[in-house]
Amino acid sequence: MQLVAFEPKRLRRSVMIVLGLLIVFSIGIWVFESIASFLFLLLLAWLFGVALEPIVGWLSRRGMRRGLATGIAMVAFVLLAIAFIAAFGGLLVAQLSQLIQEVPTIIDRAADWASRTFERDIDPNAIAKQFNISTTQIASWASNVAGGVLGILTTTVGLVFQGFTLLLFAFYFSADGPRLRRTIASWLPTGRQQVFATVWDITVQKTGAFVVSRLLLALVSAFFMSVFLLVIGVPYWLPLGLFTGIVSQFIPTIGTYLGILLPALVAVFNDPLDVVWIVIFGTVYQQVENYFLSPRISAATLDIHPAVAFASVIVGASLAGAMGAIIAIPIAAAITAIVETYGRRYELIPTLVETAPSKSAKRRKAADSLPVDEYEHTRVALPPKTDD
Repeated sequence: MQLVAFEPKRLRRSVMIVLGLLIVFSIGIWVFESIASFLFLLLLAWLFGVALEPIVGWLSRRGMRRGLATGIAMVAFVLLAIAFIAAFGGLLVAQLSQLIQEVPTIIDRAADWASRTFERDIDPNAIAKQFNISTTQIASWASNVAGGVLGILTTTVGLVFQGFTLLLFAFYFSADGPRLRRTIASWLPTGRQQVFATVWDITVQKTGAFVVSRLLLALVSAFFMSVFLLVIGVPYWLPLGLFTGIVSQFIPTIGTYLGILLPALVAVFNDPLDVVWIVIFGTVYQQVENYFLSPRISAATLDIHPAVAFASVIVGASLAGAMGAIIAIPIAAAITAIVETYGRRYELIPTLVETAPSKSAKRRKAADSLPVDEYEHTRVALPPKTDD
């Protein structure tokens, strides 16, 4: 038996270091949890500022100061939001309140239909519990929404404050983008500044264009779906149309099917034939969007692999709920753009080239392209690639 002896001085030092690290880690966790909502707000502001970049960059390249260009873009956005609320705010609030109150009835009817169809006893309360929905929550949601837009704004002061904070930081991120880039670059060695500038430009350009294209496609999809639901007489057509537009564009692969699922579920108890029309319309519109709208609106944006996009949605939803699922795609677009630019690629063996030559050539061409610097109006040269 061999005994191990520790020097008291070193032992005390090691214990103090471990305790110090634990204290620092605990403080870091506490600080992060305390400002997590603010950090999330900053992330939303950055995404909003990035979404404004295509408009701000277009105006600044024509001689307008970035601050003024950002102000014009943000005022235009706010005016559009106010116009939408003025035109459809009351109708949206009323329909949304009624739809929320109908949720328990929809769940009961869906459970009853599933029980009769599959000959199994399905408990609607279990379904509601699975989605974390209770009668008290539904009543609370309905009462809050039924208060109207003005009531919500007057009673929820924190929401108004967060909105102004979001707009303020989004303005700074967009208007002072070049200055912020230069400031951060000045902290880096000269050899790293070119890499940082290229990554910054790729992130802003590709992510901004991606966000704008998704928003435009979501608005178009929501408009046509809302009009179609109104024409065939489906109740709650406005919130259902908005739901379809947002879900179909910001949830990949299965977003289109999830987008028409809720309208179909509401319509099936109003008129079962409406479900057939909704499915037909959704299928036809998806083809029109894939072959006509999306290639024109998303021509200059980054194409994200469906598996990567879907995984990012799952991670975003698990971390930050519904809002996290929506913003996960733009964040994945930024990461994908950087990887496509700086990811190291090697020549394929002949067997692999024969199986998919066009796809390999397309990706290599995208990876070797030179991004345009929006701020200095020059072409940024990427650092040379090595195959060591």
